[in-house]
Amino acid sequence: MSAGRRLLAAGALAAAVTLTLTPQAAHAANSSSVPAPAAPDAASVGAAHDVSTAPGTLDTLSRFFTRDGALTAAGPSSTASGPSSTADVAPRIEGGVVPVYTLAPEFVAAESGRTEVPIARQEFLASTAVAADGRRASVWTARTASGWQVVNIAEGDDEARYTAAGASRLAGGVVFREPQINAWYVQGGDRVLPLNAEA
Repeated sequence: MSAGRRLLAAGALAAAVTLTLTPQAAHAANSSSVPAPAAPDAASVGAAHDVSTAPGTLDTLSRFFTRDGALTAAGPSSTASGPSSTADVAPRIEGGVVPVYTLAPEFVAAESGRTEVPIARQEFLASTAVAADGRRASVWTARTASGWQVVNIAEGDDEARYTAAGASRLAGGVVFREPQINAWYVQGGDRVLPLNAEA
């Protein structure tokens, strides 16, 4: 696992995709229906939660938060130079598991008029970890050849936060990102709405 917000490799999604998204989104807005990507099944969500809350993951989160910076006065035994031990961080997993979708190259490459291609595809599932002082990190989990595993820990809670924001703006919509510029959107049927300034 790498600590820090790592952008996933996007393959065919080069910088030019940013220019392509706008007309594709406009096309989606004029079509009768753009299909949503498949939601994760209950077994996958449960497995991701189990991996995120496992003792080994919590130990890794303790080291992540200790390395990442000092606890504030809200921490149980913080100092000016940082927490005295990983035990002071006391990380916990808060909230539910959320699926994280990325702009699909197939959608970007689709010919105008095609509406059967989902705008995004699932990349991983994310859980939010919270340290004793309130700092947050996103725990990314994915199915691998060895089963469900933590594949990254990223600073902040973008995944959960934008998922909630998308639900607020477009109930039942699918939140997805364009990782090259960290742009977040929500799509529901014939609508695509931006969720942050980068979008």
